[in-house]
Order: sequence, then C-alpha cells, then structure tokens
Amino acid sequence: MSENFIAPDGKPRCQWCAATDQYLVYHDTEWGFPVADDQRLFEKLCLESFQSGLSWRTILEKRNNFRAAFDYFDFNIMAEYTDHDVERLLQNAGIVRHRGKITAVINNARRAQELVAKVGSLATYFWQFEPDPGTLPAPQTQSKNEISESISKELKKLGWKFVGPTTIYSFMQAMGMINDHAEGCVTRESVDIARNSFKRP
Repeated sequence: MSENFIAPDGKPRCQWCAATDQYLVYHDTEWGFPVADDQRLFEKLCLESFQSGLSWRTILEKRNNFRAAFDYFDFNIMAEYTDHDVERLLQNAGIVRHRGKITAVINNARRAQELVAKVGSLATYFWQFEPDPGTLPAPQTQSKNEISESISKELKKLGWKFVGPTTIYSFMQAMGMINDHAEGCVTRESVDIARNSFKRP
C-alpha cells in the first residue's frame, strides 16, 4: 500500500483514506499522531477491538455513539459496569452489538485499572514498546509484527481480551507508536514533527 492518492487540496495522502471524507479528516488529524492520555489510549484500543472483523469505516461512523454509550471510555467508570450495563449496550443500535466484544472491553477496563496501579499509567506501559523507527519496514506493509505479538501475548497473560496481534498493531499505528503513513503522504511529515516533539511517558 505504498501508492498515494491526490486529495481535493491537491496534496498526496495515504491511499486508504480516499474512501470517505471521514477517513480523510481522521487521517490528517489523528492517525499516527502520538497520544499519551490514558483515556484516549483506552478508547483507541477498545475501538480497534470492536473493529475486529469489520471495516474501520463502520467504527468511525459510530464513534460518537460508542463514546456516549461507554462513558467516553473512562475505564474507571466502565470497570464498574454490571450485567445490566451489558444488556443496555446490547440494546443500543448506535454501536456494534456484539456481546463478546462488549464484555471484553468491560473486562479490559478492569485490567486497565490493574495495569495503572502496577506501572503508573497506560501510556507508560505501551510506550515502553516503541521501536526504533530505523528498524521498521516500509510503511503499511505489515498487519502485525513481533512487537504487536509481544504486547498481545503479555496483555492476554494479564487477562485482557480481544487484543490479538493484528488489533494491537492497528492500535500501535493509531496511537502514534509508529508512523505508518506512506512515503510521500503529506501527513507523514506532520506526524514525524509531532513525534519528535512528543514527551514520552
């Protein structure tokens, strides 16, 4: 996926964001930009878990519904969810009504609390895995790698669910742990600038 497309502003972007205007905005303002806020990190990981087996377009179009339904992914609130909340969420047509995924992200909220208690923050935990950019292959040539497999394995040992290596790799792309914008994409440089000034936890 090394080819770019020319966006309406005449500048090249990653080919994948040509499908919808929502993709273009997400691509230009969020995807790959580094994140250190725990609630935003948890949201990104939850949404990647919901995306499993579906298109990202489906998730992005429903994102505001997800936020409203899951208390904006405040994992301290979600950790207190009960079976009543599961049933409430299963009745919400604005989100992906998959019982396994819903119960998984509630479970993961509790695991997130445990991880924060252990290492201080989700950001501290995830950013420790950041690879040397010089060791990475060409952008968008992988759907998982050794790092995503390692994170997935460790999280599963800690009791997390729906965190397979492909899901984790998508999360790594989204949270800015790696800059996977295509060579020549106008946003790749913006992400590099953001990453260079980003204060790692």
